Amino acid sequence: MKKAILLVEILIFVLLVVLDAKGYLPISQTLYIIPFIWIVLKLKKEKFASIGWGFKDIDLKKAIIIGIGLGIVLELFATYVTTPLLSDYFNTEPDLGDLKGIRGNLAMLLLFTILSWVLAAIGEEICFRGFLMNRIANVFGSNNAAWIVALVLSSILFGWGHTEQGITGWIQEGLSGLFLGIIFLKSNKNLTIPIIAHGVSNTLAFILIYLGEYPGV
Repeated sequence: MKKAILLVEILIFVLLVVLDAKGYLPISQTLYIIPFIWIVLKLKKEKFASIGWGFKDIDLKKAIIIGIGLGIVLELFATYVTTPLLSDYFNTEPDLGDLKGIRGNLAMLLLFTILSWVLAAIGEEICFRGFLMNRIANVFGSNNAAWIVALVLSSILFGWGHTEQGITGWIQEGLSGLFLGIIFLKSNKNLTIPIIAHGVSNTLAFILIYLGEYPGV
């Protein structure tokens, strides 16, 4: 019964991602998934700490430094290594046309950066690494193998949720999700470092777009 409930939760989560990818959910999927997660945790009397949210028992200063470093590495590796390789292989760059307004526009840079920290860095990490990985791992037994399955499946869904970027973009996002998932596991399943790394990575990407130095824009 417990696994059946977990599967229903996962299926609803996947449905929301699909609806967003198909353009049926305006703005961002996290605006719909976060309330769903809140309802689930409330009904099951679970705290957000159960999915990795919180700063208890962590060295916040150290987490910030590590998160910033990992975020820079993640974005530079994606921008100058994996994205060019994927673009050459599929003969197409990621479609980031929605972000063209940032180029040379400081106000748009600031707006997208703020939204990204809220909706992507915090929102997506709670959703995909915190909630989804926990649910999938619990279905498969919560052992090491189960967490590897959770890492792979959540990363695939995370990437597929960015299909508007084309084949190159969604595979790259899947790789980024995989990297963030590994950080989550290595951080004792706490979301602090993945959130910071995600936010820094996106911020650096927006700065590169602003400067006209990002592939696909």
